Amino acid sequence: MHAYRTHTCGALRAADTGQTVRLSGWIHRKRDHGGLLFIDLRDHYGLTQLVLHPGDNDFSVVERLRAESVIRIDGAVVARTSETVNPNLPTGEVEVRVVAVEVLGEAAELPLPVFGEPDYPEDIRLKNRHLDLRRETLHRNIVLRSKVIQSIRTRMIDQGFLEYQTPILTASSPEGARDFLVPSRLHAGKFYALPQAPQQFKQLLMVSGFDRYFQIAPCFRDEDLRADRSLEFYQLDVEMSFVTQEDVFAAIEPLMHGIFGEFGQGKPVTPYPFPRIPYREAIAKYGTDKPDMRNPVVMQTVSEHFRDGGFGLFARILEDPKNAIWGIPAPKGGSRAFCDRMNSWAQGEGQPGLGYIFWSEDQGGWGGPIAKNLGAEGTAAVMGQLGLGQGDAAFFVAGDPKVFYKFAGAARTRVGAELKLVDEDRFEFVWIVDFPMYELNEETGLVDFSHNPFSMPQGELEALDSKDPLDVLAYQYDIVCNGYELCSGAIRNHRPELMLRAFEIAGYGPEVVEEQFGGMLNAFRHGAPPHGGLAPGIDRIVMLLAGETAIREVIAFPLNQQGQDLMMNAPSDVTEKQLKELHIRTAMPIRV
Repeated sequence: MHAYRTHTCGALRAADTGQTVRLSGWIHRKRDHGGLLFIDLRDHYGLTQLVLHPGDNDFSVVERLRAESVIRIDGAVVARTSETVNPNLPTGEVEVRVVAVEVLGEAAELPLPVFGEPDYPEDIRLKNRHLDLRRETLHRNIVLRSKVIQSIRTRMIDQGFLEYQTPILTASSPEGARDFLVPSRLHAGKFYALPQAPQQFKQLLMVSGFDRYFQIAPCFRDEDLRADRSLEFYQLDVEMSFVTQEDVFAAIEPLMHGIFGEFGQGKPVTPYPFPRIPYREAIAKYGTDKPDMRNPVVMQTVSEHFRDGGFGLFARILEDPKNAIWGIPAPKGGSRAFCDRMNSWAQGEGQPGLGYIFWSEDQGGWGGPIAKNLGAEGTAAVMGQLGLGQGDAAFFVAGDPKVFYKFAGAARTRVGAELKLVDEDRFEFVWIVDFPMYELNEETGLVDFSHNPFSMPQGELEALDSKDPLDVLAYQYDIVCNGYELCSGAIRNHRPELMLRAFEIAGYGPEVVEEQFGGMLNAFRHGAPPHGGLAPGIDRIVMLLAGETAIREVIAFPLNQQGQDLMMNAPSDVTEKQLKELHIRTAMPIRV
């Protein structure tokens, strides 16, 4: 007999009745029923119920053990009586009558329980992640992650992609988020950077003649944390040669549809080809470039109804040509109580309020201050444009759309959630396309890249030389699912003169580009194919499939929101000897 087990704790069935078996696992739960001691024994594969009688040799040994102690047992498989069968457990038709027990690892008092999975403070969960990972939900999430990654690999290889590895120690570059820097011992005063993404390397692979690349790539970005973002994360990094934007879409849509169909527990998934929405249209209709398409609320510009109209505040705002009025429909939201709640929410978001029109049962028509001032005809026109009628409401945001669009998008989201308009049991995909190549930097007021600096501008060199930079669009695209950006991608700028001109517009001289991206520029000068790609985030994909709202719930050993590993006490102090070897002297911030 094997030293530890003949079967796993999820393997036994009614057909095994009468067998002598050996199991090993953790004591998940103990129950004393009239002198009989019942134990749920757990391992990676499942649970098996054990039973011990008071006269058994090891009864007292097991009785004193705490939950989560590790034991090995020998015993006989017996069928449960019909009234004690557990139909919710794969092993629920049998139990094991224990004849011998060996304690393999005794558990001390637990800092958090495993059975039952009650809510516990995150710092305790992360500090004791080894216990947290034993809990059923988190354990299942990590298994799901492994299966999703395996399925992705299989699907990519079946499409003719090959997996290649790219460096972890690389050079710092002035794009994207802050780099994590690694000091060099051999080259005093110089630093490596951990890759924010394998961007340049995957493009260099295309230049090197590798046609279809993918990698489950670790990435590192020193940026502020939130529920769906981590300092370190994994992405499905993809690049393809001799492709248009449509070719990239055609390769990735079946993959995403297939993964969500395979692991989405039967929830409907958007059929491909996925819808495509230009960036500026997404901002105007949804107030975000990450719209949740399960929410049916679509905003509209309704400025003309208020220009020179009876509602003086909006009319005055529209005297500035850059300003506009946006309407946010609220189907079946036609009550003063709901409108007042939305107004209070807006004030909590730092806004003066949220104008509204609602269907007033008392008045038998449209009510609210805006309707009163705008008049019956004007009110009917604006609500008619929004497709609203009896029982409905609408909210209005006024000013410069560049300033208020994020708030308008948040209001749209709030309306959809409050009125329960969002179908939670589906996965809705959409491409956001035609991103602006450039934007104004809010801090400097200068033109800067808006997305990916290596993207091909639409219209290429002619567009860069003849258009206002803020009007230049790029072959850039995002996949969004249920309001989460799952990936960004682009057709790349593979022509050196075009790349230098694109960076020049963003304020980077040729000497800077040569210094920072010389390896890639040099490669492009030796013959580069047209190429493009994208990089869906593994953590966010698994988070959505697991029904979680924080990626820490699908990462085995995550950092907390302060970027700390509470198990390993990282980041931590290092010795003076280590600093000296790296030619580093620390300068701590002065606390006032």
